[in-house]
Amino acid sequence: MSDPATVVVLGADGYLGWPTSLHLSARGYRVVAVDNLVRRRWDREGGTSSLVPIRSMAERVRTWAKAGGDPIEWRRLDIRDGEGVAALVRDTQPAAIVHFGEQRSAPFSMIDREHAVMTQLNNVAGTLNVLHAMRAFAPDCHLVKLGTMGEYGTPNIDIEEGFITIEHHGRTDTLPFPKLPGSFYHLSKVHDSHNIHFTCRVWGLRATDLNQGVVYGCSTPETSASPRLATRFDYDVVWGTVLNRFCVQAAVGQPLTVYGEGGQTRGFLDIRDTLECIRLSIENPPAAGEYRVFNQFTEQFSVLQLAELVRAARAEQGMDTLIEHLPNPRVESEQHYYNAKHQRLIDLGLQMHPLRSTLIDSMIATVESHRDKVDVASLQTPNVDWRTGALHTRTLLGLPQRRPQRKQTRRYEPEAVRPVA
Repeated sequence: MSDPATVVVLGADGYLGWPTSLHLSARGYRVVAVDNLVRRRWDREGGTSSLVPIRSMAERVRTWAKAGGDPIEWRRLDIRDGEGVAALVRDTQPAAIVHFGEQRSAPFSMIDREHAVMTQLNNVAGTLNVLHAMRAFAPDCHLVKLGTMGEYGTPNIDIEEGFITIEHHGRTDTLPFPKLPGSFYHLSKVHDSHNIHFTCRVWGLRATDLNQGVVYGCSTPETSASPRLATRFDYDVVWGTVLNRFCVQAAVGQPLTVYGEGGQTRGFLDIRDTLECIRLSIENPPAAGEYRVFNQFTEQFSVLQLAELVRAARAEQGMDTLIEHLPNPRVESEQHYYNAKHQRLIDLGLQMHPLRSTLIDSMIATVESHRDKVDVASLQTPNVDWRTGALHTRTLLGLPQRRPQRKQTRRYEPEAVRPVA
């Protein structure tokens, strides 16, 4: 019997990285879970936290093993450490690398110069380290990279899956779909896509770029096995996604805050579908030298449509919920055409979980069970503006500014790297 294929999960401590690690382990893969834990540090520094308590990575891994899961190998490593990444790839010889290891908040990237630079250095330089390590030590490895639908923006044409065939002055070619990202975070993802595409063309690497929509939910079959296996539930104005925020606001009796007109339309998907998209991508790898793009979402909603769905779900429980329109801190179209293709993962066998009122009820019930932990200040009007930024993460949360002290002005540096066994 052959040894199980090795999959390295970068960003394994995160909202999607941890459930992905469990999902792949449950399906027989040898999982090496890698993270630098900086997200937990940003929580401490910014006064944010997951609504659902999360355990340390060491405790999570122990709990999974006690529950009967195949052992997950946990390694602390910052992907900005090029030598550490090279040693990781050399020693584990992965069949696939699932790359979640990036700063993923658009508001965080727009706070100020430092946060913009931090975001792009971590995301772009970190991914370059991964690509170089693959070329040197695992050229047949399959990179499964989490991109974002936000790379495309909101063009007034249908959004294809990564490439578009165009005719210009009598000549025809298939080229990468034009990008119009909406933040320094989204720009970092565009740069990643260009770098990955380049290394596939030039070095013969193989990669799947998953342009993912907005994910909702926090429960999967594996995380439900024990409270100690829970993943994050972020709801604040920096890290929380819109449906999470609406569910928390509804649970605590606050108005659902819609930015601008609310016509901003995006792709959405259940967290369980994210995990299946990752598995399907791994089990159906591209050819050597192939760079492919899947648009990873299952349904499209406008922000206002989501608010109406949450309000309707609450009304079925006999509770009134208000919708409040706030000035939009972002620079974006509030009414626009949006039709994105997402057929390729369906062709691979994705069975979608559409958004239902029962899931919204379940999310609100999760919030209500942790209601005493809700930081109401973190639901207030966002204080980061795309035009002017913000002074400090605490300002975003409506918290008082700390008096500046030299010892508190920490720059983002790579965490101490543990030797790779």
